[in-house]
Amino acid sequence: MADSGRALKMADRIKVIVAKRLERGIKDPRLGFVTITDVRVTGDLQHASIFYTVYGTDEERADSAAALASATGMLRSEVGRNITARLTPSLEFIQDAIPENAKQIEDLLAEARLRDSEVESLAKSAQYAGDPDPYVKPHDEIEDDEEDEDD
Repeated sequence: MADSGRALKMADRIKVIVAKRLERGIKDPRLGFVTITDVRVTGDLQHASIFYTVYGTDEERADSAAALASATGMLRSEVGRNITARLTPSLEFIQDAIPENAKQIEDLLAEARLRDSEVESLAKSAQYAGDPDPYVKPHDEIEDDEEDEDD
């Protein structure tokens, strides 16, 4: 079993190799603007999961996924030629959910800002539920003396 340091180094190397190969071009018109975001290699160096994003519509994402699936063999050969390992890991392309997660976070932040502004506007016109000064004040001794003399 290989150590995790070697797996991390191999993952970085695979990321560079695949990104350069995609940059040089694959002769598949379905392939869109693909960005490799991360690569994870198993501890035994037998399998590499390549995460990617595609700039464009859902149809372009589906087309790019199909193009990457059909080019997996060629990309694995390219990786095998450029790494120093006894066995070439199998490649799996996984579409990264970063854009969707970022959109969801932006929506949640916008909702929080809206609620904060609503609370702020309510706080400006808010009044105390009871007396404005709810603390009990001690009676002054002078007032007590005057009341005793009147009796």
